[in-house]
Amino acid sequence: MFAAGDKVLIVACADDSRAVGRTGRIVDQVPPGPLTAGRWTVTGIGVLIGPVLCHGHELAKTGP
Repeated sequence: MFAAGDKVLIVACADDSRAVGRTGRIVDQVPPGPLTAGRWTVTGIGVLIGPVLCHGHELAKTGP
């Protein structure tokens, strides 16, 4: 389970493969639901990569 502000490593991302191997931060204040098809919103990935939606199994927590 993730929480808003958690730093995560993107190990896979069906939404945008350019994000794989990069780190970002979880945006969601609550667990994802039907609107995002159960995917977490990750931002702060890179200058040319906007926020992406990733399933929990595509992410690894790296820090607080």
